[in-house]
Amino acid sequence: MPKPKRAGKVKDKWREKKWVTVLASPGFERVPVAYIPITSDSNAVGKVIETTLFDIAKQDPQQNMLIKLHFQVTGVEGNIASTVLKGQEYSREYLRSLIRRGASMVNFIRDYKTRDNATVRVYVVAFTIGRINSSRKHEIRLASHKVISERAAGMLYEQFAQEAVKQSIARELYENSKAIAKIRHIGVRKVKLIKAGEGMPNLPSAPERTAEEEELEAEEMEVEDEAPVAAVASA
Repeated sequence: MPKPKRAGKVKDKWREKKWVTVLASPGFERVPVAYIPITSDSNAVGKVIETTLFDIAKQDPQQNMLIKLHFQVTGVEGNIASTVLKGQEYSREYLRSLIRRGASMVNFIRDYKTRDNATVRVYVVAFTIGRINSSRKHEIRLASHKVISERAAGMLYEQFAQEAVKQSIARELYENSKAIAKIRHIGVRKVKLIKAGEGMPNLPSAPERTAEEEELEAEEMEVEDEAPVAAVASA
C-alpha cells in the first residue's frame, strides 16, 4: 500500500513581504504618509495611498481633515517609497455640508496643461446665496476657466497641485466671481493627474472617463440640487 504524500509546507506570504515607508511628494516635504507591506519593489509602483491634508500639515483639523489627498507610488529604494500627488478632493461629507436650501450649485470641469505638460483635470464647485439663473452660472464658469487656465499654464504640476490644496486658487476664484453673484463658497473640489508631465515617471493608471462625461454627471448633480430633497444639509 503506497504511503500517503506529505502535505507541502504552506508558505507564509506575510513573512515574504517587506514593509516600506511611503513618503508624500516633494511639494509636501516628503513627510511619511503610510507604512505598507509589498511583495516586490516593482509591484509597489502604481499603488495609491489615501490620506488627508491634516495628516500632512498637522494644522487646522476641522478643515484639513475634510481634504483627501491621493499619493501614487513612483518607485522604491530600500525601505522608502517615493510618490507623486495623483489627486486631491473634498470629502463627501464636506461637499454635502456645503449644500443649502434655496441656493444654487455650479459645477465646472475641464482638462488643463501645466507648464511641464502634465494634463490635469480640475473640478470647480461654487455655492451661491440664493438661486441664480443659467446665464450667471455660465459667467461663473467662464471666470473660473480664465483663472485656472492662467494658473495651470504658468506652473509646474506640483506647484499647481499645492496651490489647489492650499486654497490659494479658491481665493482667486472668489475674487473673480463675487461680482457675478453672491458666492457663499467656491473652490477646487477635486484635481486629478491624467497624464504625467516632463520629468515625471509614467505611471500605470485605470482608464479615465473623459472630462465631458464627468461634466455631464456634474450637471446632473446640479439638477438634483434644484430639488428640495437634495437640500438636506443644515441650513
